[in-house]
Parts: sequence; C-alpha cells; structure tokens
Amino acid sequence: MSSDSASSTEITLAPGAVGLPLWRRIHAGGLRLALDAAARDSLRAAQQTVQAILDHGDVVYGINTGFGKLAQTVIAPDRLAELQRNLVLSHAVGVGDALPAPVVRLVLAAKAVSLARGHSGVRPEIVDALLALFNAGLLPVIPAKGSVGASGDLAPLAHLALVLIGEGECDTPEGARVSGAEAMRRAGFAPFVLGPKEGLALLNGTQVSTALALHGLFGAESVFVAGLMAGALSLEAIQGSVKPLDARIHAARGQPGQIAVAAALRELLEGSAIVQSHAHCGRVQDPYSIRCVPQVMGACLDNLMHAARVLVIEANAASDNPLVFTDTGEVISGGNFHAEPVAFAADIIAVAVAEIGAISERRMALLLDSGLSGLPPFLVRDGGVNSGFMITQVTAAALASENKSLAHPASVDSLPTSANQEDHVSMATFGARRLSEMVQNTATIVGIEAMAACQGIELKRDHAHPVQSSPLVEAEWSRIRAQVAFIEQDRYLAPDIEAMRRWALRPPAEGCAPLRRCLPSEAH
Repeated sequence: MSSDSASSTEITLAPGAVGLPLWRRIHAGGLRLALDAAARDSLRAAQQTVQAILDHGDVVYGINTGFGKLAQTVIAPDRLAELQRNLVLSHAVGVGDALPAPVVRLVLAAKAVSLARGHSGVRPEIVDALLALFNAGLLPVIPAKGSVGASGDLAPLAHLALVLIGEGECDTPEGARVSGAEAMRRAGFAPFVLGPKEGLALLNGTQVSTALALHGLFGAESVFVAGLMAGALSLEAIQGSVKPLDARIHAARGQPGQIAVAAALRELLEGSAIVQSHAHCGRVQDPYSIRCVPQVMGACLDNLMHAARVLVIEANAASDNPLVFTDTGEVISGGNFHAEPVAFAADIIAVAVAEIGAISERRMALLLDSGLSGLPPFLVRDGGVNSGFMITQVTAAALASENKSLAHPASVDSLPTSANQEDHVSMATFGARRLSEMVQNTATIVGIEAMAACQGIELKRDHAHPVQSSPLVEAEWSRIRAQVAFIEQDRYLAPDIEAMRRWALRPPAEGCAPLRRCLPSEAH
C-alpha cells in the first residue's frame, strides 16, 4: 500500500476506503498520494457515459443546462466549455482569510477521492492534477467564508477549481504565492479547458466542510488527551480518590466511552505512591469535576467517535450532483451535496470540545479553593503580596464561557439561496470552521489546568522525601516542568500559558499511550 521514497512516503488512495488514520496523515502532510489504478477505469467509464448523452442529443442537468434556478436553460454544444469556465469564475466569490494548509491538503485529497468514485463524469487527468498539486505542496488559496453547506461548498471549491483552469492563486512550499497558471506549470500540467460536467463536479461537493470538520476533530483529539492528563495531574494535586475509576462502576452502566476513559486513567495512575499515601485518609467523595471525569470525558469520547464515523464516510463520498451511473447509462439528480451529516458531526464535536474545556476550568477552580484542595490559596506560598494563579483561572473562565456561545448548533440555521431553489441549507461550513477557534480556547484552558496541577503537586511534595506519582504521570510532570517553571513568586505568565497551549495541542502520537489508545484515529 505504501513505499518509502527519498523525501516522503507514497500512499495509494483507494476511493471509498480511506480510513481516519490516513486522513490524519494527509492532514499532517509529508506524504505523496497516488490513485489506485482500478479507479481509473471507473473514471473513464463515467466520462464516456457523459459523452454518450451528448452524442445522443439528450438534455441532462449539469451537462448541457444552466445551473440552479437556470436548470431549464439548454446550452448549445459549442458553448459547453464556456459554460463550465463561467461556472467556476462566477462562483469564486469566497471571502475572509485563506484556509490553513492542513485543511487545504484534506480538501485536495478528499476532492480527488470523491471524483475517483466514478460517479462524477470527469477525466482521470483532473484527479491526477489534484494529486500533483498536493504532491508538489502547491496549495490553492481558498477563502474560508462564503459557503452555506448545501449545493456543495460552491464558493470555496470554485477557488480550488480556478487553479485547474490557470486562474486563482496557490501557496508554494517555500511560502510564496503564485498564479494558478504557474502552479499548474510546476505541477506538470497545462491549465484545463473543462469538459461537460467537469466544472460542476469540481464545485459541487462537501469536501471543504468535511475537511474543516476533520481538522476540528483532530484538534479535539489532542485536547481530549491533554484534558485527561490534566485531570490526572489535578487528582494527584488534591490527593483525590481513585475509587471512582473502579471498573465495576463503569461496567454497571455500560457506556463504552466511560469504560474506556476509566480504564485509561487506571493505567495512567498505576503505581502512584501519591495515591497510596492517602489511601486511608477518610475522604469520602471528591467534587464532580474530579469524580466524574470518566462519565463526562467518556461521553465526549463517544461523541467524537460518532462524528469520526460520519466524517470518514463523507470524506470518501461521491457528494456532487448529478451522479453518473455507468451500469445503466443514467445521470440522476439528487442532493448528496447537502452537508447535513457534516453539520451535525461538527455540532457534536463542538459540544464535546466545549465540555472538555468546561470540566477542566472547574478543576482549575477547585485547585485554587484551599478549603477543597488542601493547597495554599491560589497555589502560591506567599499569598497576598503574590496573586499566584488567581487570574489564570479568570482567563480559563473567559474562554470556557466563549466556547459555550460558539457551541450553539450551526445546523439549526438555514437561509434560502438561488431564488429559493436551494431553500434549505446546512451551514456545515461555518459549523466546522468554528471548531478551530474552540479547540484553541480549550487547549489554553487545559494547559492552564495542567500547569496549575503541577504547581499543586509540588506544593504538597516534601522535597526531602518526595512522594512520586505513577511513572507515566511523573514523566508528563517533567515534560511540563521543562517548559514551565514552578512559580515561587509572581511573574509574567503569558509566555507560560502559551507554552501550555502548545503542550495541549501536541499530536496525540506524542502523548501518553493509554490515553491516546482511546481516540477515534487509533480505533478506526
């Protein structure tokens, strides 16, 4: 399936069968992509079906008609190339900042996979060009805003298609920005004169919404792992009970995410001398933010698992319109471009990301409450003249509150477009795009908690005879301490918070093995 080259690994894409781990690798970059040879036959067959319709003189939407409300307008054969070019030019009306490189990599790969399913009627060379751009690190400049998530991600995908016809712009691996024509030259292609249906197939589809949602999912995986680690550090800092992690409790309920999280935390804390040091302290119950980590984070995990299943299906889907069915020679209009599944998945991820941050902020507040934590007020020895972690919790609270607003479902909104022809839309593109901001917010919250928890552990530690946590927790404590020093007296904390935000956004592969094994990318 793959082979190592001098510069990168080449992966063969099997349309319809690209799994989540590979989508994550595509997102990260450093790969070369090739198309499964079997897909080329499907592409040619679909293209021939389209040509047969034209040769027969049939009138079929998307092939020789106008689009949307103009579907009843028949286009003369000698203007079909003009029709496809004008479609791309007229729809390239995106606004806002350009999509980040990892998202564009996903868009290129997902569009190639979708077209290669053999239901779109495009030449294999179109797919080859998309993969050539990917392999050369030539990423089309795609504005982030302008799609309502139905009739496909029309505006952003038009900006992708611009490059294929020698228009628009591309970012290069060196950080320069070149014209679409120059990008195509560097990729080894002349700009395309689009054939019947090719422009429509490029513009129709959910690839931008799906790529943004996958980007959000991968960020959610990172903050999920960081949130579990931060929770374990906080439990050790307050000398909380591990009894709520007992496998029997979670088996009695049966929720799979809850069971997985509890098991991961038990493995993480295995061998902790801190746990043993207060085994008979008489503490009955910890606050919910400590005691219910398996229940809350497990529910988040279940949501991420569900969203991942939906997004993997969608990333492999033929989602343009109409679709070509070569076995019968039919071209059938439908609505696979409607991104409702993606919108729901994005909303589910948003709620999970908000909750990861919400429970983390509550644990942070618990650490600062000396009556509950047994730690010095605001986690500093010389309180009064020093404020310690007082205002870091304010920052965490501000971000947690912001996430609550951002988590409002995007999918419940709809505004009609195209003179009411497209009268119900998903808003999936915004729903997926807002995930990136939410992930950043939650990364900061979780990072602040982890930093505070490390402070708490050290404040309770007798340095003459230090009691250690588990090997896995101590290893993470050391990694954090290598970036953020103990706070003996007040100092400028913004750089520390930034360092901890980056800590929380590490790829899961760099995190603790018991925790990352829970993730969708590991399970799929």
